[in-house]
Amino acid sequence: MTKNDMRDAILEAKASKGLSWEHIAERVGCAPVFVCATCLGEHSMTQDQAEKLTSVLGLNAEVATALTEIPTKALQGEALMNDPLIYRLKEINLVYGETIKQLIQEKFGDGIMSAIDFTMDIDRIEDPDGDRVQLTMSGKFLPYKRW
Repeated sequence: MTKNDMRDAILEAKASKGLSWEHIAERVGCAPVFVCATCLGEHSMTQDQAEKLTSVLGLNAEVATALTEIPTKALQGEALMNDPLIYRLKEINLVYGETIKQLIQEKFGDGIMSAIDFTMDIDRIEDPDGDRVQLTMSGKFLPYKRW
């Protein structure tokens, strides 16, 4: 089973059961962002996590095996950038990217934020002027090596 076949099976089962990513993640014992990204083919799970996930969704061992395989990341590529919601995130980086870089390096020094040692939460913040999306990203700071 390919990662794309796995993704399709998971999305179909999720929709047919009417489950949220938060519900699935709670049952698996992982963060919703991690579970969703894994199900979309961007990460891999332990065998135990994969078995819990496939049990929740009523899927077979072939899907569980695919969930444990190391993925090739970002296969959606530039096509994904055309989605309006995704493009807004790109736009945020185009407008605020240099500011983010300046402020991180002012606080931490010359380096980067890891996308490997990383967590993210997505929350809905109720607001009388229109609900807000709150993205909280936390990545380990990795200083550039000097040699």
